[in-house]
Amino acid sequence: MGAPRAIRLVFQEAWGAPDHRGLLDRDPRVRTLCRVLISYPEVRHILPDRVSLDAGADPQTLETVARFLGRQRWLVRSVEIV
Repeated sequence: MGAPRAIRLVFQEAWGAPDHRGLLDRDPRVRTLCRVLISYPEVRHILPDRVSLDAGADPQTLETVARFLGRQRWLVRSVEIV
């Protein structure tokens, strides 16, 4: 098993404002997005700007989650696997 993996997000300008909390925002769209993310058994936890996955997560799962997040252009400007 390797080290825990994470996906770091950079948000669109409107979502990066101090009155928004990234992935922990109360907006219904963000809450739905988080429900989808936690449906993956490999997801360990969600922080405002990061999704952490188990160390043993399949690289394909990591890529799938990153692509999914990258398609959320209303929220995310860029995605980085760290």
